[in-house]
Amino acid sequence: MPMQTLDQIAKVIRSKNAGPFCLTLDVLFDKPADYRRVRDAQVITREKMAALYRRPLDQVQVYNHESALAMKVSLVRWTPAGSLTDSDIYGAQQHVLLYKLPVP
Repeated sequence: MPMQTLDQIAKVIRSKNAGPFCLTLDVLFDKPADYRRVRDAQVITREKMAALYRRPLDQVQVYNHESALAMKVSLVRWTPAGSLTDSDIYGAQQHVLLYKLPVP
């Protein structure tokens, strides 16, 4: 199977505000095999997400929900939502970094 990227496999990749201090990234699949492929290849891990989003490891959590065919990443926000230095109050533009993650 040729190398694909996450955006070619996942049904939905989105981000959203999870309160004033947290951001959540959701990756949803419509096929169990696709979910397992990404999970088993460890495409989304705390270490990889911390590096990608430039966050300390202790500010990143990754949850795998096999029954929902979903992965969730929770990140502590760089700055509180709505503060003067916040550039994305809804957290709606932060998921784009996930699109081109390679999936073996």
